[in-house]
Amino acid sequence: MTRTTGHGADRSAGLRKRAGRGTAILLLALWAVTAELFAGRPDKAGTAAAPELLIPVGAASIGYGGAGIATATGVDGIFWNPAGLARTEFGSSVIVSHMAYLADINLEYAAAALNFTGVGAVGLSVKSLAIGDIPVTTEEQPDGTGETTSPAMLVVGGTFARKISDRISMGVTVTYIYESMAKVSASGVCFTAGVQYTGLGGIDGLEFGVALKNLGPGMQYSGDGLLRNGVVVDASRPASPILIQAETNDLPSSIDIGLGYTMKLDEENALLISSSFLNNNYTEDEYELGGQYSYQQRFFVRGGYDFSNSDYIYGATFGFGVKTVVSDITIQVDYAYRSVQYFSGNHVISLQFGL
Repeated sequence: MTRTTGHGADRSAGLRKRAGRGTAILLLALWAVTAELFAGRPDKAGTAAAPELLIPVGAASIGYGGAGIATATGVDGIFWNPAGLARTEFGSSVIVSHMAYLADINLEYAAAALNFTGVGAVGLSVKSLAIGDIPVTTEEQPDGTGETTSPAMLVVGGTFARKISDRISMGVTVTYIYESMAKVSASGVCFTAGVQYTGLGGIDGLEFGVALKNLGPGMQYSGDGLLRNGVVVDASRPASPILIQAETNDLPSSIDIGLGYTMKLDEENALLISSSFLNNNYTEDEYELGGQYSYQQRFFVRGGYDFSNSDYIYGATFGFGVKTVVSDITIQVDYAYRSVQYFSGNHVISLQFGL
């Protein structure tokens, strides 16, 4: 039996490492090409219920293009892929995030998670849109009645995730949705399930993820705001209230698939390359590509790009982050910017705590 020792062993290990990197980069390229085989539904754009489900949260993954299906982990991964929660390094963790969204709308997000050894991780997340006051208009007064209303959009999710092996994790999120405006409201429930696989093909640093998002029954508005006075022609009877039945609209479900690869440049420097493909049921498909450079896992610089086949309003992203430890509590601050056509860009800031 032949044994490889000394410089021969080092050379073999180096060749395997370079081969693994080359294979990972090739898979990322092939993934970008094969994603073209899917097709979205641009003919149904703008017709789905609860569009707030699609608004991303968390500055870290937004900073590298939102391509976090395979790579987002811990409490930060709840939105992108619930399986990522099982890969948390903390027993308990919290994230709070603020986004300056479109047209003076602000988005607030918070999530907390607990990891139970041998059982799994559980998380609770809350997303809220602060839209502000808008004028009330009617069919008879399209220029406004003089009144204002403040729409409310709230999304609350409960997540359970578990590692089923040292490489595979799975997770599921049950989400409650509530919307109200003036005298009408709607509510709904949906499910998201995901899987993440690390060390794909035996290559260290290569990650794969898939998530089925926002699966559930449609939502329908109801309330006194849908009452109208109706008059029966040619009948001796006064006007009576008629209830208009709103249409039921489906939720914006999608299949999200992603690949990521982390290259350790040396003991202190690493580079993450990540990509995602979103096969949407109610708009064009989306493609996301990004990267993250990290130094000592304490300082992060990120960049990415979101694109689609249609007139997609989002584009380049960039961000940075800093992580430190204070009294055994890990604190991470992240910032991201997402460029937007026709509107001012989105500014996102997140604060994470882990213990």
